[in-house]
Amino acid sequence: MKIHQIQGYIQQIYLVEYPDKLLLLDGASRADVGTILRFISDELSRPITDLKAIIVTHMHPDHAGAAHRLRKLTGAHIVSSEKEEAWYSGLDGFLMHLTDLMLAWWMAARMGRPRKNLWYKKRLIVDYQVKEGDSVPLFSDWRILDTPGHTDRDISVYNHMASVVYVADLMVEVKQQLIAPFPIFHPNQYRASIEKIHQLGAQQVLLAHRGPVTFDAQSKQHILDTAPMRPLTHWRVTKIKLKGIFRSCFYSR
Repeated sequence: MKIHQIQGYIQQIYLVEYPDKLLLLDGASRADVGTILRFISDELSRPITDLKAIIVTHMHPDHAGAAHRLRKLTGAHIVSSEKEEAWYSGLDGFLMHLTDLMLAWWMAARMGRPRKNLWYKKRLIVDYQVKEGDSVPLFSDWRILDTPGHTDRDISVYNHMASVVYVADLMVEVKQQLIAPFPIFHPNQYRASIEKIHQLGAQQVLLAHRGPVTFDAQSKQHILDTAPMRPLTHWRVTKIKLKGIFRSCFYSR
């Protein structure tokens, strides 16, 4: 087994290579489809149909955006969390989907990336629904961990034999410090997820927006000390800003 790290549009892509098959550890963004397929065919000199499974850790544009297109082109199966209700459901879901796309374009601009089409369907059609403790279909050396908090359905994938875990957006690095991502929908679940990953004692923790890190006790404690105690979401931030504008207008009179 070999894990390849590929620079994606706004995040890192991890492709796991075996002699007879390939596993994609997250669904990437729509802008990454060509990058992934070219890496398989040009760098690995393998047919794209060797891609057998695509894990989608959660529904944000840089983690789910390429999944449907890659399945159509390669025949790979999509593996994701066992949730009946779509993350982007109803009017709130529609607005949140648009907001997440705008945040992805904003991040791309900050990274100096050209603007690309990131649009993807709000509802993921999954081939295999998985939960805590399940093995990844066709890749029994990888195990599913439920690690919610960032959203309600985040999963991580752990390979005990290689002592490596991919946690997607469970943590990000800012100014050489690991911190909680934005948004955090479920703060208590988030803290439990951080504890769960630390207790693994994995030699490598793979991040979507950084690369491999060593997740020691000091890093864990810094995240727990700085992570929000209350939900920090798109709508909550908007409400706080609106209250600030209202107060400034009121007190300026």
